[in-house]
Amino acid sequence: MQFGLMIIGDEILHGSRQDKHFAFFKPLLESRGLQLAWVQYLPDDRALLTRQLQRSFADGGAVFITGGIGATPDDHTRQAAAAALGRPVQRHPEALSFIEERTLAMGETLAGSGHAQRAKMADFAAGVDLIPNPFNRIAGFAVQQHYFLPGFPQMAHPMAEWVLDTHYSAHFHQTARRQCSALIEGLPESAIGALMDDIETRWPGIKTFSLPTIRDDQPGLSGAARYRLEFGLKAEGAACALLSQAWAYAEQALRQLGASEITPLND
Repeated sequence: MQFGLMIIGDEILHGSRQDKHFAFFKPLLESRGLQLAWVQYLPDDRALLTRQLQRSFADGGAVFITGGIGATPDDHTRQAAAAALGRPVQRHPEALSFIEERTLAMGETLAGSGHAQRAKMADFAAGVDLIPNPFNRIAGFAVQQHYFLPGFPQMAHPMAEWVLDTHYSAHFHQTARRQCSALIEGLPESAIGALMDDIETRWPGIKTFSLPTIRDDQPGLSGAARYRLEFGLKAEGAACALLSQAWAYAEQALRQLGASEITPLND
């Protein structure tokens, strides 16, 4: 099963904060036999967020969304989700009760301005479900397999784990995946395009990939010797049984094309 990831926040796009979500979600999903299919970085722009969420709801996949569900004027994700769904924004009673507990635990009164501001974080599109927040009890929300989480990694990451373990455990490790790859010396990427097409034609279900670099560790190199490729094959499901045969074919073909060295990688 595949998931998307939307990472929202001007602070990330402007460079004042480093994103920590991509580096967390990819291995989180892989550890459960799931996949991260795509990632979007989006600004705190309500109109743009509404359009992107409309497309995502229409696509029908499972998506994690981080950021923009706070109570300050630059937080637009809650309102954008409601607009994308065509639903009114309503104060969620259970979410409000969690915020009231938080306010009282902080030694504030429910009549204070701080609580009034904080209570806005209980305003969601009508009909959503809550995602518990073990950090401070201020909930995220879920609707149509879209899971809206705070921007703070300390909150978002355990909440995402809860979502997966609560709603998707039946999908864990349901699809076998294998990969073979190696570092290839002495071939430019242009030399292996036909081989990649050939492999994908001979073994349907196997995908090829190539990541080229130009070596700068040895300035004296020239011509084909300057190039290094990470070349590999990926397979899912029944195609995994064909991977060894396809890889043996690929190695032989790479040597025939002039690869000076093939160094297997640990996949």
